[in-house]
Amino acid sequence: MSAIIEQEDEDALVTSTDPLHPANLISELCASFYRLGWVTGTGGGICIRTHDKVYIAPSGVQKERIEPSHIFVLPYPQAEPSPHTDRIFLRRPKLNLKESACTPLFWNAFTIRNAGSCIHTHSQNAVMATLLWEKEKMFKISHQKMIKGVRIGGNGPTLSYLDTLEVPIIDNTPNEEDLKDSMKEAMEKYPRAAGILVLRHGIYVWGDDWQKAKTQTECLDYLLEIGVKMKLAGLPTVLNEGVQPQPQSQLSAGGKTTFGQLLTKLRHN
Repeated sequence: MSAIIEQEDEDALVTSTDPLHPANLISELCASFYRLGWVTGTGGGICIRTHDKVYIAPSGVQKERIEPSHIFVLPYPQAEPSPHTDRIFLRRPKLNLKESACTPLFWNAFTIRNAGSCIHTHSQNAVMATLLWEKEKMFKISHQKMIKGVRIGGNGPTLSYLDTLEVPIIDNTPNEEDLKDSMKEAMEKYPRAAGILVLRHGIYVWGDDWQKAKTQTECLDYLLEIGVKMKLAGLPTVLNEGVQPQPQSQLSAGGKTTFGQLLTKLRHN
């Protein structure tokens, strides 16, 4: 009888008629992210932290079919989870499920940025950006309206249209959990970054709460997509970066720049 009561108490952590309850939100958001192509093939994940609890989606499941009863609940704070340490749970699903492999990386967002939510996607826009900016190890873009939806460090003041958005790229590893240290290093090295790209893999984005994390993930995905398209079109993603003014005589004999000359100039930059 005590075991039944204990299970009922644990289930109460993920049972609510409130649509804004973390367990309900994670189910809804995962289905939404699936439709965007961010978490297909059971990939990707999301967590929400509320005061002293962390709600995390399971790993290796159809993300569009997650139910509140599938959610794991962990106490916060606790020792940073890693593949080599035991994790403390307040609640595990009855089904034989495993917590998200992203859990140690989500903890980076909590401990380094004091985030309230972290989202991991396998967006093709993110993957393409890591390939096109692999040499630089940094995705950069400026003078785009959607930059205003991204916050400095993920939870600071919003960037302006004139700012250059920078998102570091780290190398991938065979196992998700093993990205923890390199992600932490990149977050500390680039405190203004609102997300971390993973080469040939995807992106991690965080925010003060699930709304801000979702908004920034959407804005970053838009900027990654437009950045990839600009790069493939031969257009610079950062306006005037490293460009020295040229005398009018070098631009055209008549002192005016033709459209063709301007397009050529932009492509070479």
